[in-house]
Amino acid sequence: MALNDLATLVVGSGNYLTAPVGTPMPDDLLVPTSPWEPVGHTSLEDVFGITSEGGEATTIGSLQNKTLRTKYSARTETMALTLQQFDKAALKLYFGANAPTLPDGTIGVPADPQPTQAAFLAVFVDGENHFGFYAPKAEIYRADDMAIADTESLAGLPLGVKPMVYGNNTWTYAVTPLGGTVATGATAGTPGSFTPDGSVAPANLAALATVTASPLTAWTSGQYVALGDDSNAYWTGSAWASGTAPGSGA
Repeated sequence: MALNDLATLVVGSGNYLTAPVGTPMPDDLLVPTSPWEPVGHTSLEDVFGITSEGGEATTIGSLQNKTLRTKYSARTETMALTLQQFDKAALKLYFGANAPTLPDGTIGVPADPQPTQAAFLAVFVDGENHFGFYAPKAEIYRADDMAIADTESLAGLPLGVKPMVYGNNTWTYAVTPLGGTVATGATAGTPGSFTPDGSVAPANLAALATVTASPLTAWTSGQYVALGDDSNAYWTGSAWASGTAPGSGA
């Protein structure tokens, strides 16, 4: 793996958002639009974490080979953050989606709390770069007991976010390769490259729609650019097409 100084991460700021289950990840992580909404203020010290359960390896052998195969149990993961906002929406994330609003305006703590189900997005910013976690479906609920330790710092509500399989997906959540620059140009090659330097490859053929090819004439045999979904694309002279330029045999 080549060294990439631009792909290191020191979090300078961030945000956590929710939206109705199944909401696609926003095109611009830095300017997410409705229905994405921030969950509120979160801890500056306990920024984010992921814990996991399962994933244990079991070695399966035969009489002839004691370590023939390895089988792994299913793994579930939980993202952790600490909410520091105590309005109704935030309290329901912690105490349960079915927490009722009582006649006097207080929030009742349910005896049988239900997690909030929502799409979840975490975005971290490092200068010109950004990094994100996206789950089209997740359960959000209290991750730990609440404790108010002193009068000098903001009190917090520890939340756990459990990504879940959505629809026909074979994955529960996605992470974005570090990069804050969107490609605006693609230069022919084998493979070609994107401009400006260090920009992130478009996710798929559809995402190439806003990228300008160079040259604008049809790319020659075998030329292509590699996309984020591991497919290739080339410029026909009038549009982007999947694969490599004709004549390569690919």
